[in-house]
Amino acid sequence: MTLAAMLATDADALTCDMAETYGVLDWHTLPLPLAAVLAAGLRETSRIRMKMSGAKADPETMLLASITDRVGLLVWQNTEDARHGRGCPPSVFNLLMGIESGQSGPVTGYATPEEYEAARARILGGETHGH
Repeated sequence: MTLAAMLATDADALTCDMAETYGVLDWHTLPLPLAAVLAAGLRETSRIRMKMSGAKADPETMLLASITDRVGLLVWQNTEDARHGRGCPPSVFNLLMGIESGQSGPVTGYATPEEYEAARARILGGETHGH
């Protein structure tokens, strides 16, 4: 990532990152090679690098959201609502990522490996990829 690309993406984010990371409030006064080195050295979770990569949240936040979702599902599975297939807790991870609930479609379970293989064959048009 070059300094020019960062500036073209979001100059304000770059300015905030330079101030936060290096204490440089007016990085424009730095020699250009130094400004470029400092910009290249910004951490992966800096505003500008996350914006350039399209990340919606930093990896730690995504991991914590995923853990929260799993714990919520474990607790929900032991409720009366779960036995009736209702009231599943919303996904914090999906909320952070901007994924609408239910976007992935219905979940289907199978009682036996044979049921699974038959459904898989129907979906793949008779192919079982080596099975």
